[in-house]
Amino acid sequence: MKKKIVTISDTHSLHNQVNIPDGDILLCAGDITNKGDLSDVTRFNYFLSGLPHKHKVSIAGNHDFCFEDGRKDHARKDLSVCEYLCDEWVNVDGLKIYGSPWQPWFYDWAFNLQRGQELKEKWAMIPDDTDILITHGPPMGILDYTLMDKKNVGCQDLLDRINEIKPKLHLFGHIHEGYGTDKIGETLFVNASTCTLRYQPINKPIVIIYDSDTGEFEVEPEEE
Repeated sequence: MKKKIVTISDTHSLHNQVNIPDGDILLCAGDITNKGDLSDVTRFNYFLSGLPHKHKVSIAGNHDFCFEDGRKDHARKDLSVCEYLCDEWVNVDGLKIYGSPWQPWFYDWAFNLQRGQELKEKWAMIPDDTDILITHGPPMGILDYTLMDKKNVGCQDLLDRINEIKPKLHLFGHIHEGYGTDKIGETLFVNASTCTLRYQPINKPIVIIYDSDTGEFEVEPEEE
């Protein structure tokens, strides 16, 4: 049986400008707000409530301060129509999905940790049998090249953990200009950043087809 997984990230409160394809599962890799306002969470939740996907899963990102500071319980409650994951996993139609919002330190934004031991401890929490991994930031060297700094900015310790557990699908965002997909070994990597570097919400949601009979994940070709 085949299931359609729709992936988005970094909508930055501009979700109403995005055409979300129908599907079975909707996954979001964070930065649903612009500057972490609870009102943005409420609006995003209302937006999700109007989508037909049976299952919806989201994590937070570095713009989503309200999910890390003293408002985090309120924010989590407001995101009521989807499964919110913060260093947690959920079973969706037999798929083990693990979500984590952390990324290497970036100007003291939300969910920042120092490279090295701090991040390594977070990635060690990812279960070995994870099928789909959702993080906000990318692994080192994969869809993580920044045009402004002209370098790869992903996390090496995250890449090391991925190489250990080999999830079938790794979804992330954060680096807007890294939008796209790459298949390396057993893992399909998806940077689903909806907004461009100039915060224009024009990158289309990336649709993944999961075949439960073969266990394979493939990118659905765009219609011409």
